[in-house]
Amino acid sequence: MNIRKLALVTGSTSGIGLEVARVLAANGLEVVLHGLEPDATGAQLADEFEQAYGRRPLYCQADLSQPQEIDRLMQTVTEQVGSPTILVNNAGIQHTAPAEQFPPAMWDKVIAINLSAAFHTSRLALPGMQAQGWGRIINISSVHGLVASVNKSAYCAAKHGLVGFTRVMALENAARGITANCICPGWVDTPLLVEQFKAYAQEHDTSFEAAKQGLISAKTPYPDFVAPSEIGAMTLFLCSDAARAINGTALPIDGGWTAQ
Repeated sequence: MNIRKLALVTGSTSGIGLEVARVLAANGLEVVLHGLEPDATGAQLADEFEQAYGRRPLYCQADLSQPQEIDRLMQTVTEQVGSPTILVNNAGIQHTAPAEQFPPAMWDKVIAINLSAAFHTSRLALPGMQAQGWGRIINISSVHGLVASVNKSAYCAAKHGLVGFTRVMALENAARGITANCICPGWVDTPLLVEQFKAYAQEHDTSFEAAKQGLISAKTPYPDFVAPSEIGAMTLFLCSDAARAINGTALPIDGGWTAQ
């Protein structure tokens, strides 16, 4: 069966999402980029992809905390380039605070972007995947979808919820040639962690670089960050025929964090 592999990667203007999109594009897949940045910034990034990989991706700006924006995003993608057969739900935000001090508005936003957005994109992408008899839903969860850490109530709730949601999608669609899996990264050096590194450096009166190493060693025996490109490689594998029977899983790439 000749399936068009068109991948929408949310939150793909930086960090893990950008590297996932680069890996997919470098291996011949069509990609759609998404972010909060204005269209001019997206156009510059599309130029870079076209020069590097020989194909210009569509860029769509949308606030994934708003369901109506997700509807617009998915409609734009379908109308301009077609229905995605690969959906990588990567967009996410972080906020840390004890539960009794956690701002309710921030709780709602973390849940909306890290969890509810994956539901909305999936429900809108699934009919196209079902019509073609092939699809891949790859949700970028976290090690915090498998274990907890203090001061991360909303993040852990969202990421644990994403694992459960993914398993349901797998069960509902396995007979239709569609798989749904989570990738659960540990420490990845991305903009999402900058504030945590700063807080650790201040608390321990140390440098920013020392704070990175301090946080890593506090959680994992692997003495380095996971590279975003490694998450891209795992995503690429899950898109392959070799991964057709991998379904409903939560795959850690965490340097041994959850092995302890």
